[in-house]
Amino acid sequence: MFDRRQKINLGAALVCAAMFGYALYASRVLGLLPCPLCMFQRVCIVSLGIVFLIAALHPARRSGAIVYGLLTFLVAGAATWVAGRHVWIQHQPAGTVPSCGAPLDNLLQMFPILEVIRRVMTGGGECGSIDWTFLGVSMPGWVLIMAVSLGLVGIVNNIVYPVRKA
Repeated sequence: MFDRRQKINLGAALVCAAMFGYALYASRVLGLLPCPLCMFQRVCIVSLGIVFLIAALHPARRSGAIVYGLLTFLVAGAATWVAGRHVWIQHQPAGTVPSCGAPLDNLLQMFPILEVIRRVMTGGGECGSIDWTFLGVSMPGWVLIMAVSLGLVGIVNNIVYPVRKA
């Protein structure tokens, strides 16, 4: 039913779903409130999961697989950029990162989306705190690792080795 490429894409989509599920668990059960950069990372991971899911459900030929590979590269790149920025902010000396300003909901009401993105990506006071770690790596650090890994999976699976030759 599914070829190798589709199965790997489905697995990657499930990884994205598990990451988003854990983010919801962390906020609702563990009480870890997401900062604006965390919210952007969630959007990126959900978007990446959607691209992987569509690639899994579509029995694409070579050109379609290349398109899916490029889409996963772009979305994983966005996730890497946001998570990388978040990790960078977390590793700045205390007091050197300005406050994020108003909560994300208020920013979205006051400014156009591109201005909100600019303000969030240049701010970072509340985004600098580390409330959770696993194996010494913060949650944005794990998102960074997974975004790079999933991006590589998307490229290798869909562009380098897209369809098994019969």
